[in-house]
Amino acid sequence: MTMLRSRLGIMMFLQFFIWGGWFVTLGTFLGSNLSASGGQIGMAFSTQSWGAIIAPFIIGLIADRYFNAERLLGVLHLAGAGLLFALYRSDDFTAFYPLVLLYMILYMPTLALVNAVSFRQMTDPAREFARIRVWGTIGWIIAGLVISFVFSWDSGASIEAGALRYTFLMSAIASLLLGLYSFTLPATPPRAERGSQLRDVLGLDALKLLRDRHYAIFFVASILICIPLAFYYQNANPFLADIGMTNPTGKMTLGQLSEVLFMLLLPLFIKRFGIKLTLLVGMLAWSLRYLLFAFGDADGVAFMLLVGIALHGVCYDFFFVSGQIYTDARAGEHVKSSAQGMITLATYGVGMLIGFQVAGWITEHFANAGATDWQSIWLFPSLFALGVLVLFALLFKDRQGSGVSTDR
Repeated sequence: MTMLRSRLGIMMFLQFFIWGGWFVTLGTFLGSNLSASGGQIGMAFSTQSWGAIIAPFIIGLIADRYFNAERLLGVLHLAGAGLLFALYRSDDFTAFYPLVLLYMILYMPTLALVNAVSFRQMTDPAREFARIRVWGTIGWIIAGLVISFVFSWDSGASIEAGALRYTFLMSAIASLLLGLYSFTLPATPPRAERGSQLRDVLGLDALKLLRDRHYAIFFVASILICIPLAFYYQNANPFLADIGMTNPTGKMTLGQLSEVLFMLLLPLFIKRFGIKLTLLVGMLAWSLRYLLFAFGDADGVAFMLLVGIALHGVCYDFFFVSGQIYTDARAGEHVKSSAQGMITLATYGVGMLIGFQVAGWITEHFANAGATDWQSIWLFPSLFALGVLVLFALLFKDRQGSGVSTDR
């Protein structure tokens, strides 16, 4: 069992090393090396959302019916390695965009595939999965540390010299390794019946949850809070690099470290204070972190930036992870999986798609003559998150007041 867990841990490590190896620095690379506008950078980040929207079709209509999960995982990562290499060689945004769009359409389904391979080998997923999934977070952290502290690709002169291009080459090599490694993983044959209805595959039965007024309020808030989330993914690394913070990508791994810590604290917080307060704390953390970004700088008050980065664990875990827990509790037994698919599609698909577009427009609006008004850029998502928080506090009701509601 220990050997199997190690093999699955290696899979998770590579899966998220690949993503963290280029996605964090994408905005900096596009702005500095391909002269992309704010709108174009938003388009590039939006490919994640298009991938999330299309992923259920690939998994539900293909993987769950016809192919072993580990084999499809291998094929997608081998194809991804070729696309990442092509991105490494791209010289302008016109050539770059279709390649990154196709790559994310292939990559996003692999997130579900690595989970499927893992869960099928476990006897007690609730106890075992966290020990395996944490290696994915470690992979993301290591990728950031390699970029900043081993190769220094994200430091001033290196950025100007185009060194961030090598992040795609590094990720391509890791994708090639995972593609080949996937074929050695335990067999994970399809389980779904080939005659399953499309509504089952896409989780449409879970839409009945929206008849509950309070769940519908949570659902809309989840989509809206993705707008501030998109600002972090799209702008944090370019912002830190632009104001002169050294090794910004490595320092951003503080966010993943805090994510692990607050993931452990989350169940205790929900049990003690209830789901509503947990969600409100998550939204407040989004507003606070952007306020810290707006008034912090790389010199005298750099601690404000580091605190803002470290708040990522509260921002993400206390809203998005607790939201998944709340969704699971509200869903009936027969639509639990569909409900998770629905909320994931709404947030990483629709919500992030809107968020990246808004972040692109706002960033472009406050970038004039080569100078970027970062304070105004960060104040927008800070105030937006605060507005969502106020509306949610007024309209949402946690029926039990403590723990997670289960009455339907």
